[in-house]
Amino acid sequence: MQTTELGRTGRQVSQLALGAMQMGNATGESDSVRILDRYLEVGGSFIDTADCYEWWAREGSRGGESEELLGRWMRDGTKRDQIFLATKGSALPRYSPDLWAADGTPNWDLARRTFAGAGAKTLRDALDGSLRRLGTDHIDLYYIHVDDKATPLEETLEALAGFVEAGKVRYLGWSNVYTWRLERIRGLCARNGWPLPVAIQQQHSYLRRRAGLDTASIVDTEQLDYLRDNDDQTLVAYSPIVKGVYDSAAKRADHWMMANYAGPDADARIAAVTEIAAEVGVTPNQLVLAWLLHQTAPRVIPLIGPRTPEQFEDVVPALDVKLTEDQLTRLDEAGA
Repeated sequence: MQTTELGRTGRQVSQLALGAMQMGNATGESDSVRILDRYLEVGGSFIDTADCYEWWAREGSRGGESEELLGRWMRDGTKRDQIFLATKGSALPRYSPDLWAADGTPNWDLARRTFAGAGAKTLRDALDGSLRRLGTDHIDLYYIHVDDKATPLEETLEALAGFVEAGKVRYLGWSNVYTWRLERIRGLCARNGWPLPVAIQQQHSYLRRRAGLDTASIVDTEQLDYLRDNDDQTLVAYSPIVKGVYDSAAKRADHWMMANYAGPDADARIAAVTEIAAEVGVTPNQLVLAWLLHQTAPRVIPLIGPRTPEQFEDVVPALDVKLTEDQLTRLDEAGA
């Protein structure tokens, strides 16, 4: 697996990141360990989790299961030294029995209204909890998971700078954020001498979000333009294959995530992916990951989240796909 520089830090990380969100819940301990070990075996180093993963998996959970599993895995040998470890704070909702319906399903509307947020004390407590569960003395990359517009940015950025100064965090990141907020963060960091977030984790794939959709989470053309002009921040792309919809017309018809993309533009891009995947001899999902790995303006680190070892193995061939200039041009120009 190739590596890429994170922002302009000089720090090299694997070009494909591994998300551990489901580990410890939907993905049991033995399968999680198989995926993690195999990721290291193919040259991976960049592992991503969050303190809130996965509170919604079972009634009464306060999250932390993914971090705890990673902590157990890292205690075996020298694994901590082999990985670049990312986690996040700010997205764990305040506890309430109303977070789960009678049938145990999560109440996402309430959760989104009661996220912990990015206040200084909240982040200090969240970071210390993450360090304890992970069994480490530092986090390589610490994200604000959900941008918190109710807390002054100065308070959040000063707290994050303190984490870096104390040696608890090496680098900073931000997730689920509008471009105008990134500009404001950049200005405040420059004026106050605070460390700039070097990773921006957003939902990003080959499909483009549908016209008129207002969301802080999915990259749009303005954000791509911002990131091209500011290569000291690297785009980490979560849900890069949109839950695997490229391989399955049935999944595209039924999956709730397609509401963010559906329309003539998506249809045209699905057709292009399907055609070129057949030429290359890979699946459409693998082709999309390969396309993301070929991006240079801005650079993209796809963040995969396989639930099973088999799903991880389905991803591996994408690392070796070489696309021609003609194929890249046809993919880039496809659309309504």
